[in-house]
Amino acid sequence: MNTYKQIDQYKASKKAVVTIGTFDGVHHGHQQILQKVVDRAKTEDLTTVLLTFFPHPRMVLQPEYDLKLINTINERVDLVAKTGVEHMIIHPFSKEFSRTSAREYVKDILVDQLNAAVVVIGYDHHYGRNRSANIDNLRQDAEDYGFELIEITKEEIDEVAVSSTKIRSAINDGEIQIANQYLGRAFSIHGSIVKGKQIGRTINYPTANLDVVEKYKLIPKMGVYITSSVINGKRVYGMTNIGKNPTVSDADGSITIETFYIDFDKDLYGQEMELFFHKRLRDEAKFNSMDELKKIMATDEQKTRDYASNA
Repeated sequence: MNTYKQIDQYKASKKAVVTIGTFDGVHHGHQQILQKVVDRAKTEDLTTVLLTFFPHPRMVLQPEYDLKLINTINERVDLVAKTGVEHMIIHPFSKEFSRTSAREYVKDILVDQLNAAVVVIGYDHHYGRNRSANIDNLRQDAEDYGFELIEITKEEIDEVAVSSTKIRSAINDGEIQIANQYLGRAFSIHGSIVKGKQIGRTINYPTANLDVVEKYKLIPKMGVYITSSVINGKRVYGMTNIGKNPTVSDADGSITIETFYIDFDKDLYGQEMELFFHKRLRDEAKFNSMDELKKIMATDEQKTRDYASNA
């Protein structure tokens, strides 16, 4: 798949089936829409174009909302690439771009720049300055400019919207298995392994601390999870604590993401890592002693081993 950082970088070589949207999560509903785009393109020897925006429009127009996304933009690119879409344009969304007129949006972008023969879009799609134009306007534009409009039904769009909302809610609530069902895969986060306080080593549970740079990335509710990573081509399971380490006396109150990988003791500092979440074990808790902490961690480890043996 080819990716472009702005609309004018894309040079149309032939007519396209175009769809537009955020596609955060790239879950089952999104995949069905993208499959519809890919299938239609194959029947008429057209290319496929997904136009998306980053930052998310709500981040720009409603910054007070502090929106967290299921995927970082790089994760979204990787997931879309697996659907068979040929071109993905990630246009920078800004207040200036939000003032693009409806006619500019259709004629200059969809028709002239993207060379759209078919546009696949939701019934509730609004576009142009102040979101002034809607699907009815787009139907007229399709007639005026000679492209076909395929409208995604209310039922399909509602399913997609509800799924994205439910996924975010489930991750926020720590219901990771529910989120994974909606996603059709294990939710994951990316980051680099950095040095922590190395307190885990003192109780025989050395942990890898994951630093997530993208602060808009949605992080699961604090607690302990069964997780895994692919390290040197092999899936390694572990138990991950997201939280503030309340049992440790010198904890500074910041939230950390620490993973103890079972049967693995190699140095991971500086490596980029993807951490997959499979099951939530428990809330983070403050224990009266390090011995109590070691006992509960031994229980967590056994549960993780049992899960891994049946995975």
